[in-house]
Amino acid sequence: MNRILIAEDESRIASFIEKGLRAEGMTPTVVSDGRTAFDYAMTGGFDLLVLDIGLPVQDGFSVLRQLREARNELPVIILTARDSITDTVAGLSGGADDYMAKPFRFEELLARIRLRLRDERAPEATILHHGGLSLDLRSRRAKVGDRIVELSAREFALAETFLRNPGQVLSREQLLSRVWGYDFDPGSNVVDVYVRYLRRKLGNARFVTVRGVGYRLAEDGEDAADEPGVRP
Repeated sequence: MNRILIAEDESRIASFIEKGLRAEGMTPTVVSDGRTAFDYAMTGGFDLLVLDIGLPVQDGFSVLRQLREARNELPVIILTARDSITDTVAGLSGGADDYMAKPFRFEELLARIRLRLRDERAPEATILHHGGLSLDLRSRRAKVGDRIVELSAREFALAETFLRNPGQVLSREQLLSRVWGYDFDPGSNVVDVYVRYLRRKLGNARFVTVRGVGYRLAEDGEDAADEPGVRP
């Protein structure tokens, strides 16, 4: 089980990341200041550090510099509201493995974390397949059979979330947080709207509505209309 250290002083964002990683089977630990982040990172008890730059007591750049000066090779993903080229270059040249600007989508952060954690002998697939539907994560292209389908960035992100969790029921809240990020409106019907878009483009029966819960990707050959409590 991967152990992730989250150094983030904004409690709402820290909780959002923590809950998301825990749901993915990881073990997250949250700290809210730079000095504690450095001390925890030096214990050797973590596989990766998600590091905010604007931390109290000691900022993230200082934490990163001290880690690398101590020859600590813990993978570090900087997550910050500072998105200037200067800050990005400073983070990467200072020894960060990746750099993400806020606001962000959890699904993208998760993909970047997995990229840094994975064993090089077993690289993560760049093409997802399920029931005649395929998504190329590099070119951001979708195909149904041999037909290329144009998807918007948000449609692609939603389809990717379904293909990464085939057969699993995903609540509207899960889909909102993973695709629309931590700043989503829980009362919004945007998930339902975008599922309708995907049904029109990728096939109506492919996305199954689980009444009162959310949606899931249909199994191959499944007749969703025959399943109790479910309608396509």
